[in-house]
Amino acid sequence: MMRIGLIDVDGHNWPNLCLMKLSAYHKARGDTVEWWTPEGRYDLVYKSRVFTDLYSKDTITVTNADRVLLGGTGYGLSVKLPYGIEHIYPDYSLYPQFADTAYGFLSRGCPRNCGFCIVSGKEGARSVKNTDLAEFWHGQREIKLMDANLLACPDRDELLKQLAESRAYVDFTQGLDCRLLNDDAIDALNRIRLKEIHFAWDSVAESDAVLRGLRQYAARAKRKPHGTYATVYVLTNYASTHEEDLYRVETLRAMGYDPYVMVYDRPSAPAVTRQLQRWVNNKRIFRTVEHFEDYIPGRIGGKAHEN
Repeated sequence: MMRIGLIDVDGHNWPNLCLMKLSAYHKARGDTVEWWTPEGRYDLVYKSRVFTDLYSKDTITVTNADRVLLGGTGYGLSVKLPYGIEHIYPDYSLYPQFADTAYGFLSRGCPRNCGFCIVSGKEGARSVKNTDLAEFWHGQREIKLMDANLLACPDRDELLKQLAESRAYVDFTQGLDCRLLNDDAIDALNRIRLKEIHFAWDSVAESDAVLRGLRQYAARAKRKPHGTYATVYVLTNYASTHEEDLYRVETLRAMGYDPYVMVYDRPSAPAVTRQLQRWVNNKRIFRTVEHFEDYIPGRIGGKAHEN
């Protein structure tokens, strides 16, 4: 029997599926699994990191283990879980605060191959079915999907049907590709009990296709979660000007969508982009300060007041 230590380098604010699956695998073998501590001795320690050095620093040095294995996109794209571990039911006892929610991927990969995204290089330049819902959903009241491009998957109709039949609340955590929306896809989404749904408007060059999909969804969507049709991620600091970023934000709000600004390589972003992010993503301010030019960070309420 081995003593296994686990390290979630990114923190514990979001369950690390890789570590949860490794834990389930080792426990099934009779090994002892626990969060790593500097005390004691381990046969094997796994360190997992999703984010790169820009967002997650690895400052943990392990000196009390026979072996230390590193994995996750924060360390590179080459290390992958063996098939039998990738498709095991995760050990939710590691994150009891998330036990009422099922986390997983129905599909993997994306055909878009966007320069700012690692998915095509990591998972493949096609969206393919990864598994059936029953593999990682065991009756929890909520499902959080982390698929990169489910709508591009040839099996999307079958997978969306599985979500609808679960009657669980579904959160599409990643930005669904609104360029692929059509009546059939929207009707399938309407049959799902939506907790959250997100789209993405990453490129101004794709504006025509994005707006066509968003208009079609707004015309056919069954309900408006939280008073808007959906949250739309707006990528900034990547091949766009401030004027183009602001245009997307204002267009989305006028259409009844809730924009959410994502900053690529935030440390290199100009001050105006970081200010735009704070204005848009702080919804109390965004709903009370109508125009960006009236927003001044640090002022009470975020407003510029006349004397």
